[in-house]
Amino acid sequence: MSPSAPFFRFLPDEEATLQWGGSWAATLSAPLVVYLQGDLGAGKTTFTRGLLRGLGYDGAVKSPTYAIVESYPLPAFTLHHFDLYRFTAPEEWDDAGLDDLADGHSICLIEWPQLGEGFAPLPDIDIHLGHTETGRRATLNAHTETGQKSLEAWFKN
Repeated sequence: MSPSAPFFRFLPDEEATLQWGGSWAATLSAPLVVYLQGDLGAGKTTFTRGLLRGLGYDGAVKSPTYAIVESYPLPAFTLHHFDLYRFTAPEEWDDAGLDDLADGHSICLIEWPQLGEGFAPLPDIDIHLGHTETGRRATLNAHTETGQKSLEAWFKN
């Protein structure tokens, strides 16, 4: 797989999305910035919930739509799940002090990243989830060497 070659995955239902997210846990390491893109209800938070379950987190995993960010301290790193849906201007990233969380020692999953364009960190990986007639289609792209290595390790697992 080259950095410019996308990877596709069909996810027939919510359970498949949870399991697929969880399958990344065995090879995931920080630092990493992942953009989670897709329409409302496409499975971005479901994917995150599966990933966190795979990492051993058993608490509540909720959408950070109102809080902007939910942080999950884990043994190896902290995972920050951002949702910029309610941003009215990209500068809100700085106004909220979110750069302090994207510190290079964490995993950052960012929903609606285009609303923080120019302020949110650039992605190592972009995951786009889209509805199909029979489920969801995930499209993944690596944008950095770090992202490429993470995807290769995940797919080999």
